[in-house]
Amino acid sequence: MREIAYKTIKNTVKELFIKANISLPKEITALLEAANEKEKNPLAKSILEKLLKNRLAAEQTRIPICQDTGMAFVFAEIGQEVRITGGLFNDAVNAGVSEAYTQGYLRKSVVTPLTRKNTGDNTPAVIYTTLVEGDKIKITAVPKGFGSENMSKIKMLNPTATEKDIIDFICETVKEAGGRPCPPLVIGVGLGGSFDYAAFLSKKALIREGKNPDKKIAGLEGKILEAVNETGVGPQGLGGSTTALKVAIEAYHTHIASLPVAVNISCHVTRHAERII
Repeated sequence: MREIAYKTIKNTVKELFIKANISLPKEITALLEAANEKEKNPLAKSILEKLLKNRLAAEQTRIPICQDTGMAFVFAEIGQEVRITGGLFNDAVNAGVSEAYTQGYLRKSVVTPLTRKNTGDNTPAVIYTTLVEGDKIKITAVPKGFGSENMSKIKMLNPTATEKDIIDFICETVKEAGGRPCPPLVIGVGLGGSFDYAAFLSKKALIREGKNPDKKIAGLEGKILEAVNETGVGPQGLGGSTTALKVAIEAYHTHIASLPVAVNISCHVTRHAERII
């Protein structure tokens, strides 16, 4: 049994959220650069170039890449041979988020749902934990902006739904959103499970790098990306062939009577940072 201290978890979370708000993941940067090379629409290309300059400026100045520094989401894989000392895991995560957003001078955007009173330190975080083998903890910090989150949707399709039905639903979601989620987008899709689990999968899909290891699912990712980019929404909703940079699908078994599909929309500032402790 390996012991990991409350303070270690807190400090890790703090450092990850500050880092994630300043630096784009390498994969997203590479996708932006590739899109800029391919884009033919002059206005769209100009926007992509500005997004790349903004990314570089954020890293050089250590200033957040977007003014919406997001609500804090944490994915944690906790080894079953770990014993957390000095306090509860969730308390350590929230303490780390609090320090990141106060000491790191990040915008605090979390409010109570009805009174809309700001909590003052961007807590509480949304925390997803999974028990895994081993004696380590993997923490992924995800600051998620809500201009794009607000454009997300879920639909309970009939079990007879085809790939075309899935693609059409996602394209309709993107076209209805237009420029509001600040495209180019990263689109997370949760396929299967239940109403709630599909939504979780769609959020989890946003932090996965590369294609789905299942060839059939990976093929559907490519079809959706192609269809979305044919909508013509383009960067910032002003036209062009780069409406989305990536589509990632996470799938799970579901009931014979349904086919849940959740679409979690994210702008190009799809930020996350991870560490194993």
